[in-house]
Amino acid sequence: MKIYTKTGDKGTTCLATGERVRKTDLRIEAYGTADELNSLVGWVRAALPQQATKEDEQLTYIQNRLFDLGARLAGSELEEDPRLIPSLELWMDEMQAGLPESHVFILPAGNEVVTRCHLARTVTRRLERCMLRLETHQVSDSDIIFINRLSDYFFLLSKTLGKLTSAPVCSWEKVK
Repeated sequence: MKIYTKTGDKGTTCLATGERVRKTDLRIEAYGTADELNSLVGWVRAALPQQATKEDEQLTYIQNRLFDLGARLAGSELEEDPRLIPSLELWMDEMQAGLPESHVFILPAGNEVVTRCHLARTVTRRLERCMLRLETHQVSDSDIIFINRLSDYFFLLSKTLGKLTSAPVCSWEKVK
């Protein structure tokens, strides 16, 4: 079977429900952004230091849940994983416990894996804004909570990986 179907040549695509919509439909933007974020998570994983096995397992789980989210945004009746939000919160609590308290804004810099985490964080926020523009029947409250928590997760992951790799912390300096 050929990869190209020609069915999208006129600017439409098919949702999981079978409904054809314009490729500019907000649902397409939402699950496309979820797909983009999933790719970024893979890019973060590709830069993880060898000793970050726990983080790699977490990110693999997150990638699978992002794929689930994309399917739901495309109209699939796929169920949500009830362990997702508690798992994210537990992982963040564990990361935060191992980090010094900080009261400064941090620039997305330090080293490659830290910067990739920040990029994943910002795309997560874009996905959240996109999902919030969808009608409420197209996105669940728990999916919104998942994405909101996920951006916080990426922020803490950037700090955790920065500490693990001895990356310099780059703090924002206001114009004086």
